[in-house]
Amino acid sequence: MAKVRIPTPLQKLAENQAELEVSGTSVKEVLANLEAKYPGFQERLYDDKGQLRRFINFYVNEEDIRFADGEATILKEDDELSIVPAIAGG
Repeated sequence: MAKVRIPTPLQKLAENQAELEVSGTSVKEVLANLEAKYPGFQERLYDDKGQLRRFINFYVNEEDIRFADGEATILKEDDELSIVPAIAGG
């Protein structure tokens, strides 16, 4: 199982939990299982075309999945997937 860190704005969907254990062998599978257990994540993490939203970053053990295999990034037992909304401002 992967440990999934949930950002504060999405914790309401996860029964106010900041961290969850979710099964899956890839980022895509973990996110699908997260949606199955806690409905509402998919519409916040994916756009209308089924792509991960650009303003949300995903890290596996502090490595941005965009520099790995994206949603196909493989997760091993005890890996940590962090969901991090981008911060903008100036």
